Amino acid sequence: MTQQFESMVPGAASGSGPIEVRAPYDDAPIATVATADAGVVETALATAHRLYVDRHGWLPTHRRVEILDRAHDIMVGRAEELALEAAREGGKPLIDSRIEVARAIDGVRLCVEVLRTQHGTEIPMGATPAAANRLAFTRFEPIGVVVAVSAFNHPLNLIIHQVAPAIATGCPVVVKPAEVTPLSCMRFVEILRQAGLPEEWCQPVVTADRDVAEALVTDPRVNFFSFIGSARVGWMLRSKLAPGARCALEHGGAAPVIVAADADLDDLVPVLTKGGFYHAGQVCVSVQRVFAHRDIARELAERIAGEAGRLVIGDPTSEETEVGPLIRHAEVDRVAEWVAEAADGGGEVLSGGKKVSDSCYACTVIYEPPADVRVSTAEIFGPAVCVYAYDDIEDAVARANALPFAFQAAVCTRDIDTALYAYRHLDASAVMVNDHTAFRVDWMPFAGLRQSGHGVGGIHHTMHDMQIEKMMVMRSKVLM
Repeated sequence: MTQQFESMVPGAASGSGPIEVRAPYDDAPIATVATADAGVVETALATAHRLYVDRHGWLPTHRRVEILDRAHDIMVGRAEELALEAAREGGKPLIDSRIEVARAIDGVRLCVEVLRTQHGTEIPMGATPAAANRLAFTRFEPIGVVVAVSAFNHPLNLIIHQVAPAIATGCPVVVKPAEVTPLSCMRFVEILRQAGLPEEWCQPVVTADRDVAEALVTDPRVNFFSFIGSARVGWMLRSKLAPGARCALEHGGAAPVIVAADADLDDLVPVLTKGGFYHAGQVCVSVQRVFAHRDIARELAERIAGEAGRLVIGDPTSEETEVGPLIRHAEVDRVAEWVAEAADGGGEVLSGGKKVSDSCYACTVIYEPPADVRVSTAEIFGPAVCVYAYDDIEDAVARANALPFAFQAAVCTRDIDTALYAYRHLDASAVMVNDHTAFRVDWMPFAGLRQSGHGVGGIHHTMHDMQIEKMMVMRSKVLM
């Protein structure tokens, strides 16, 4: 029997029917989830706005700390259950979903740490006659109603990054998970309520259609919009935000790696293989374009292909699986089409290059695909890595920077000057040295540049964005 999730918006009943959530691996039904029509969205926004404007009812800091501490402890006790559900609904292998859940639990703890350590600042006064007899300082207040729209590929940890900072900062939040992976979000909201959060402060909605979703995001009562998803949708929604609404957008990229001739391939090959095929490549900073010095390019490509061919592809809930399905069967067909285009243009497929099933695609390495095919110019978001040979690092950097995306990049070398050159010249918000581009810990800044996003993610940075640093200036004759 599949699970049933009713509406979690207090006092609202929807006229739209539920959706069925299916496992991407075998299309087995997992759950049904109530959807929100325009009336439910209006109720959720009205409730959130009412909470924010009633300053007498704001949750004090100590209570928010208590709620998050309890939520953390509940999640620790339910970690395996959360990992299994995330693996089943999202397709990320269980071995990696366990890591996602551990990160999510730590993310809740990070919110508490920020609350206990953040503070305002004193603004210097008295330095001019006009500023005499004054004292100025700042404190933090919630920015207002937060609307968070999330993606499928990390169904729990992305929700943590968007929702937990809102709760921590005292912002009422309405969250819309991806409709293909809503269950981890619902579980987290249940945990927050079990931990003592009044249900009105966090309201999850799965919208009935795109018009309803757009109405939710663009409503003038929304003070902060958090989005993780495609660039096309993110930039479109940003253009329609109400005046004054702030936002953070996290889109995708086509992460470049520059590998110098002196790189340690024994160390590097497993690292790049993991970075390219983790979650079947469905990661916004997944290793995609590897620019290797011509002296080692062929060897590197063949060694990554060898590692890729040994990865176990299959049921994400199995302990043995290393690479799971793509989120939809149509994505498998799309990746197959892109790879075929690269091969037809002269790219050499060294591994993979075929469908394993309707839901899985083989881990693919393409050597020297043409510069103008889609695997070279757009985010693959699938299990495919491209390797290109270069002769001069300036050329490698120029090719790495040639796309309209800029997120995380990497350089692999034993030479400090090569590493520093790449760090200085690569268009990226972060450059990893001798590591893959998908490295992340949840307290570091995480930012897409150009078409890859807007604003800075990471628990600390998101909490800062969801607050106003409010200044008070006091005048008194007793002040110097």
